[in-house]
Amino acid sequence: MQNQQRQGREEHQRHSARKAGKPKHTLQIHFRRKRLKTTDVTVVPHDTLRQAISGTVVGNFMEWYDFGVYGYLAVTMTSVFTKGLPESMGLLVMLLGFAVSFLVRPLGGIVLGPLGDRVGRQKVLFFTMGMMAISTGLIGLLPTAAQIGPWAVLPLYFLKMMQGFSTGGEYAGATTYISEFSPDRKRGFYSAWLDLGSYLGSAFGAMTVAITTVVCDHIWGAGSMAAIGWRIPYLLTIPLGIIAILLRSRIPETPQFTNQLEQQEAEAAALEARGNGATQEQAKKDTPGSVPYLIHHHWRELLMAISIVAATNTAGYVLTSYMPTYLEEEVGTTPTMAAAASAPVLILMSLSLPLIGALSDRIGRKPVYAAAVASALIFMLPAFWLLHQGDFWAIQGALLLIAIPVACYAGVSASTLPALFPTSSRFGGMGLSYNLAVSLFGGTTPLVAQALIVLTGNHYMPAVYIMIFAALSGIAVWCMQESSKSPLLGSLPTVETKAEAIHLVKNQDDDPLIDTSTMPMPLVTMEVSVPEVKQPEETAAAGADGAAGTGTDAKAGAESNVSGDKPSADRQSNGKPSDDKTGGESAPQKASEQ
Repeated sequence: MQNQQRQGREEHQRHSARKAGKPKHTLQIHFRRKRLKTTDVTVVPHDTLRQAISGTVVGNFMEWYDFGVYGYLAVTMTSVFTKGLPESMGLLVMLLGFAVSFLVRPLGGIVLGPLGDRVGRQKVLFFTMGMMAISTGLIGLLPTAAQIGPWAVLPLYFLKMMQGFSTGGEYAGATTYISEFSPDRKRGFYSAWLDLGSYLGSAFGAMTVAITTVVCDHIWGAGSMAAIGWRIPYLLTIPLGIIAILLRSRIPETPQFTNQLEQQEAEAAALEARGNGATQEQAKKDTPGSVPYLIHHHWRELLMAISIVAATNTAGYVLTSYMPTYLEEEVGTTPTMAAAASAPVLILMSLSLPLIGALSDRIGRKPVYAAAVASALIFMLPAFWLLHQGDFWAIQGALLLIAIPVACYAGVSASTLPALFPTSSRFGGMGLSYNLAVSLFGGTTPLVAQALIVLTGNHYMPAVYIMIFAALSGIAVWCMQESSKSPLLGSLPTVETKAEAIHLVKNQDDDPLIDTSTMPMPLVTMEVSVPEVKQPEETAAAGADGAAGTGTDAKAGAESNVSGDKPSADRQSNGKPSDDKTGGESAPQKASEQ
């Protein structure tokens, strides 16, 4: 009998607990967050993407074609523009002409970068292409030292400064443009084509010099390159420049900039509205893309970009621009042999860049950068030892070793560096960081490397110089966030097909790579139905009492909770604060736009 009574009480307690645990009320919680719609996702057709890539790659091809020509003609042009000076001094004067073009690059980045963030990427890229083509072609028409004496270097320096100013906006704008046009999950592959054009341009410049030398020597005899042949590679840029300008004029504006433009205008209007209390200095500081704004808000990203660009360009310019001089002056090869050894390596390295970019889309940008740092630290000294063996195949093997870290750096830089900055200041951030690093550590590399050899008498100093910057870039890579497969900071997602856009929107809450908080979209009101459930302590107490009165008290308590203080709008069904990035997804949702 007692067992039956005890079993009855236990059954009554279990029934009471189940009854108390059932939701009696449903709360409607409203909160605001950003939600992607299918129309928010940019779908880039393949034809448009090809047009955008070809129109930007041609600019980098022209830029590096000049680097290749100037590097391989530096020794020849020494006798043309510095006649009467000792050969070693004249070579330094010519290398100074290479360096001076880089000293004005930060000015070009400071002026053209923020301009590209205001008026558009395409307009600035069209301007830089025209300026670069004109200045490069005019070098082929300059008077020589035999005609105007030592003043001949001044117009050469002026045209090199024009090149430097235009290229100050060229690479920063081109990387920004391609990265914003590329699908997020293939940005590494498509962006790498930009640097493929760069190194193909350098290789084409080397081959042009080599072919011109052979033809001129055959037709006019030895010494004809110094007399007239050096002009031919520069004059070839005139028809090439016309083609490049036509291609550049047809590229469309990036959809990311178009989406960002309305938000920029809204921010400018807000800044103007509070203009009575804001000083001009504060107004400049609040302008995205300006130097004060970048230093104040993005100094960490600037330092990371500068470190990586410095490492990339010290190795890159040793391989492309300084190597002909090193092979001729330190190893003792002929100009033809130097060009013949370098061109195949540059072509092979160029063709590998899209493959390296595609690899970074799969494994991430940071592992590829880590491979670049490690290979630079391991291969540089053996490579320079091989160079001094003097054999053609040993020289090619050495150049291949130097090309490995350069390829790993260059294969991911065009997709990684723009991802450090938001859309509103991406062009300006790239223009400042890239050109500052290139002017200080890239363009001066041939001059510094040669000066270190002269001062120390050690032929391995260029290798040590590269290794120092590789080690510094390793710190930046360690601190950098992975950006592969993710939308650019402050940009809407970009995909290749409509089906991919639909899938992305449908699964945006489950995709850890989608962060809508930084995207230029309005907030929408979300509604979440949350069943009110008693706390476990209250449920256990209700079951222990087992009396009807206790159940009545529990019901009264629940009603007072509903009629009194309701949960705030930033709570979810699990009791945690809602996050505009990922919150509020554990219960059925209803977006106001649907």
